[in-house]
Amino acid sequence: MTGTLYESVAPLRNVAALMTLVDRVQNRAFGLPGMATFYGPSGFGKSTAAVYANNAFGACHVEVQPLWRSKQLLAGIAFELGLRPARTAAEAYEQVVRELSIHQRPLLIDEADRLIRDDMVEVVRGLYEASAVPVILIGEEELPTKLMKWERVHGRMLDWIAAQPAELADVTQLAPIYAAGVEIADDLKVRLLDESGGSIRRVSTNLSRVKEVALTLGLAKVGLAQWGARPFFRGDAPPPRREHAVERSRQQTAARTVRTGRRA
Repeated sequence: MTGTLYESVAPLRNVAALMTLVDRVQNRAFGLPGMATFYGPSGFGKSTAAVYANNAFGACHVEVQPLWRSKQLLAGIAFELGLRPARTAAEAYEQVVRELSIHQRPLLIDEADRLIRDDMVEVVRGLYEASAVPVILIGEEELPTKLMKWERVHGRMLDWIAAQPAELADVTQLAPIYAAGVEIADDLKVRLLDESGGSIRRVSTNLSRVKEVALTLGLAKVGLAQWGARPFFRGDAPPPRREHAVERSRQQTAARTVRTGRRA
């Protein structure tokens, strides 16, 4: 499934945007800065785009983990470069710089908001300065603002590209993956896109729901008429249940457990 997904997402809006950005930074004119930022809300498909760009450009794609510090960051990059991470942070830094310099692989750093702790973002700048490889930081909507306090990083950006909300073409592109075997009418695609709030992740989830409904009803094609008043997943947190509703749910669960036990 993973292979099929990443072979099929090339036309997605934000995949194309990140591919264009990496290409621009990689082929920049002499003397221009070689860092850039790709940013946007969670669910807009940034990480999917990063994986696709990683494969297309032979890049090094690293996702910064919550508890990482400089040593773990360098070890993560070394690992993705196919190296056995050196014992100390200083040795790992030289190891990564040497490998990046030789092979000139673009460095894509996902969850880059987590770099804005300690000196990790300066470590990334140092890797860029020492190796001259393109460095793309990928993060949330506030990442450009957060980077302003790091002038030596902020000033080395060639561009800032915002991930865009999903569009109808993205729904069409994802439908054969998440609603395979079901034809979705244009009117339902438009409603699904609107209810998904621009999130690629929610579009995918809702396409999967359409497929479930189609299979349940035995339908090969689903439009608004067939969908009816069924809700789409919008990511809203459910309201707290009233005490009597919680008790009723508990009683229903207990009754099902008793019935199951009797059948056994």
